[in-house]
Amino acid sequence: MMMICLILAVIFCSPVFSEDWKAHVVQNLDALVSSCIVVPCSFSHPKTGLPSSKLRGIWHLKSDHKKIIYYEDQTRVDDNFKGRTRLLGHLGQDNCTLEMVEIKNHDNGPFCFRIELVETAQPTKDMFSFVEECVSFKMLSDTPKPSLTLPEKIIQGRPCSVTCSIRHTCSTHMPKITWSRTSDEITEVHRELHLGIWEVLSTLIFIPDEKDDHNEITCTVAFYGGKTSFTTSKIYVKRAENYNHIIIPAAVGIGTAVIFGVFCILIVKKYKNRIAELQNQEGSMFNRLSRLSRRIRA
Repeated sequence: MMMICLILAVIFCSPVFSEDWKAHVVQNLDALVSSCIVVPCSFSHPKTGLPSSKLRGIWHLKSDHKKIIYYEDQTRVDDNFKGRTRLLGHLGQDNCTLEMVEIKNHDNGPFCFRIELVETAQPTKDMFSFVEECVSFKMLSDTPKPSLTLPEKIIQGRPCSVTCSIRHTCSTHMPKITWSRTSDEITEVHRELHLGIWEVLSTLIFIPDEKDDHNEITCTVAFYGGKTSFTTSKIYVKRAENYNHIIIPAAVGIGTAVIFGVFCILIVKKYKNRIAELQNQEGSMFNRLSRLSRRIRA
């Protein structure tokens, strides 16, 4: 057992202290069978600043470091992974991000990254496998369905936004979202939710009509590798609120009240003028009688 440990130490460790060798690898990701996956990976080593030409990156099975899934020399790559893996980052920038395409149901890993420093023509001595930072895949045989979100109320004649979203783990080949309605305005956003987990969000904006009521709307997602899935939902369109049944009677009532009020004012005014005229007439008659009475007495 001690001999095995010593051999492993010679194979995987460098003469420098292991604390100087660090890596950050996403350890768990969903992988859709037949599609692709991107594994974010970064690392550091004691001799920083070396160009990519002085570095060799290797991805291998954790259980068997000789079973290589990525290496620049394809002859050393296991037959099951030849032509299916590549490094996306530059090793000189401490980027060891891995892409794997045409995912098979046995590609679950765990897979680990190994770095080799090549500074002379002599066989490489400085190397380190980050066996504590490895990635495992949860294999998805069934294609995930997109999430379709509709507003609570869809009102006739008013702009309506419907969203369709899907999460994925292959940022180099984003899923494509299409709609059953093609003549409306469509916007699309790609965003990273967590390290290694991405989302495609498509928004459909349309103005619902009466004929859209009880119709179906469908968003379809096409994944790299040929698999597709879709989600369908019915839309229910409400007629726009019409307040004519309130406004018209109210307007008629107010108009009638105004007309009646003006009519009353005119009648009252006419009545007051008539009273004033009568009072004037009575006063004149009284004055005449008074003068006539004084003359008779005289």
